Amino acid sequence: MYVFIAALSVNSVVYSSTIYPKLLIDFLSEKQVVTHAFCLFQWFTYYNLGASEVMLLAAMAYDRYVSICKPLKYAMIMRRGNVVGILALVWLFPSGQVIVPLFLNARRKLCKFVFQGIVCNSSIHDLYCTSSTALTTYGLVVFINVVVLPAVFILYTYGRIFVMARRSAEMRRKAVKTCLPHLIVLINFTVFIAYDFLLLRFKAKHTKTVRFAITLQVIMYHPLFNPLIYGLKMDKIHRHIRKLLCK
Repeated sequence: MYVFIAALSVNSVVYSSTIYPKLLIDFLSEKQVVTHAFCLFQWFTYYNLGASEVMLLAAMAYDRYVSICKPLKYAMIMRRGNVVGILALVWLFPSGQVIVPLFLNARRKLCKFVFQGIVCNSSIHDLYCTSSTALTTYGLVVFINVVVLPAVFILYTYGRIFVMARRSAEMRRKAVKTCLPHLIVLINFTVFIAYDFLLLRFKAKHTKTVRFAITLQVIMYHPLFNPLIYGLKMDKIHRHIRKLLCK
């Protein structure tokens, strides 16, 4: 479990390092300028690491399932080689999915040069001269592969955990303590990513404000609050913070 929490932290740090420095530079500059190449790079890391986070949550859900439902087989199933393989899949599979539209977008012609947004996400497609039905369809397939299917797997896994947890009060307590923070993170992140993927479908003027709020939520909420959510769940950290607050 702690290996996946550490991987989630690394994912958040890399994600933040591609977003926050440029965001701070733009905030301190009178004129905000970004090159097409850097915008594509930020777009790639934005979706690649976002998808990796969802898949990390799926890996953590499987880890919890084995720990609670098959405790005697945990050491055998979650041995070092399997964990390394899971982490490799978590980071390499989304990269292989997202890199295809990256190269295709690099060859498309720009007709607009004013970007409406604080980070290069799917809004970048508004800058191109023509829309691509093939890229839109491919994006939907990628969304299903790296967001929908892992989310369904997580819900199925936790469903199995809660069915098993009905057998004893101790198991129910352990399941709630372990799974509830995970589900909160999953629901929030999945909703934000789903909206971000679909925001190009909305053309109403009022969605600019909503788009800004959702984008800000995605880039601020998870890198900042994931360490708190998972850190407070660890008994030693939780006890230490309680001691500090009770002084």
